[in-house]
Amino acid sequence: MVRQSADARREQLVEAAIRVMIRDGVARATTRAVVGEAGLPLGALHYCFRSKQQLLHGVIERIMLRSLAFPLVTPTDGASPRDLFRAFLHAYWDRIRESPEEHQLTYELTQYALREPGLADVARRQYQQYLEANIDHLRTVAQLADIRWTMEVPVLARYGMNFLDGLTLNWLIDRDDPQALAALDAYADHLSTLAVARA
Repeated sequence: MVRQSADARREQLVEAAIRVMIRDGVARATTRAVVGEAGLPLGALHYCFRSKQQLLHGVIERIMLRSLAFPLVTPTDGASPRDLFRAFLHAYWDRIRESPEEHQLTYELTQYALREPGLADVARRQYQQYLEANIDHLRTVAQLADIRWTMEVPVLARYGMNFLDGLTLNWLIDRDDPQALAALDAYADHLSTLAVARA
């Protein structure tokens, strides 16, 4: 039998936890259910993670990395900044549509963490990571489009994060693709009013 490294087991346990939480809900994702899904002994989880909080951090980080790992859009000749914003937002939205169950899980994780004693830090860290990712994406878009933002980037990132968060939740409820895409395009239009050519 091949002995797995601690990193490989952590990876296995995080993926197992995601499957269990999608299937059964966060509250029912017991350590026993997670190790059973992973096909590992119970002691493996306690060896790899100091607490359930640490496992939840791992789950959130994994989902976030997947949702944000879409290909960067490269500008084409004659493309306006608005075209680039739109392409960037649509690439992000494609990831939402590819794995709705994982995005639904993120909302459940947030609410669960806020209600459970000692887990509020999980929700804070989750949204801090989203904010930092949005800041990075706005700076990347500005560089690609050769523009600068007329609003402070951290403020614009929070504004955009709130828009995308609300749009995602709304879509998870009604699955209205045309309306979601129309809202994304309206947001791209609005972003173009907050950008000016770099001097």
